[in-house]
Amino acid sequence: MAKNYLTGIKPTGKLHLGNYIGVLKNIKKIQEEGNCIFFIADLHALTLPIEPETLKQNSIDIACFYLAAGLDYNKSILFLQSQVSEHAELNAILQNYLYMGELSRMTQFKDKTAKTNNNSIGVGIFTYPILMACDILLYNCNVVPVGEDQVQHVELTRTLATRFNNRYGETFVIPTAQVNKVGKRIMSLSDPTKKMSKSDPKGDIFLKDDLKTIRKKIMSAVTDLGDEVIYDPINKPGISNLLTIYASLKDISVEEACNHFKDCHRYGDFKKEVADVVCEEIGKLQERYNFILENKEYLKALEIGKNKAKLLANKTLKRVKKKVGFIDE
Repeated sequence: MAKNYLTGIKPTGKLHLGNYIGVLKNIKKIQEEGNCIFFIADLHALTLPIEPETLKQNSIDIACFYLAAGLDYNKSILFLQSQVSEHAELNAILQNYLYMGELSRMTQFKDKTAKTNNNSIGVGIFTYPILMACDILLYNCNVVPVGEDQVQHVELTRTLATRFNNRYGETFVIPTAQVNKVGKRIMSLSDPTKKMSKSDPKGDIFLKDDLKTIRKKIMSAVTDLGDEVIYDPINKPGISNLLTIYASLKDISVEEACNHFKDCHRYGDFKKEVADVVCEEIGKLQERYNFILENKEYLKALEIGKNKAKLLANKTLKRVKKKVGFIDE
């Protein structure tokens, strides 16, 4: 039985190398393994303040980079979350089947609220995991490729689906989180103890950075004492992060990467080789991105994807409505 994959990217900032390694680079592979649904989580983007023009441009960028990375919209589905109203409608139903305590224990909620004044926190940050659960459950997904920080959300989705199934009978497929073995956590180049995000211009490699800037960032990356190129995240987080990036882009294990650099005792030479690999990969990606953007190919992909997604999502929503007792039209 073919697996159903679903993964999404939130358009809250510029895409970076961590997004590429964690999601985009694997698109071709998972398209061969099962049925794939990719979406742009623009409803989720509203949980924190964002300018309308920024949201629009970020959404276009994600669509173009999805396609540039190898997404075949005749084989897979690509759509904007906001254009499939079933997400919001299922959210209105399923929010009644999770508890306040469960949501308040979510790590991302606690992290974000710790940095923000309580008076300026939108309810959407608190209820974000419910909408994420709806994103997954609408499409009968078996597998949800995510970063380590999102595994807790998939676990909550499993809890919600199981609770609903126990009450109303078999309704939802119980999904499983899938985390990359290599490159599951790409760290900042300026502070390798922190995850690469969308807000650090020095530590993040953005997919739209010119290649000269990318190379400069890698050559300026924080390293560690000594001259050994070994994988040791505790004592050598900077070198370990660069090894992870190299291994991920070369499709090899970290151990193989370490073996490749075992005789290298100059960090400058090591960084140069990492930069060469990154620039080669991102350079090709940017060429495809520019072609897709110029020819507005993303508009056709999103329109086709929206129609396919609505057909699937509506079947699930009708099933849920019937189960809870709503009168069918």
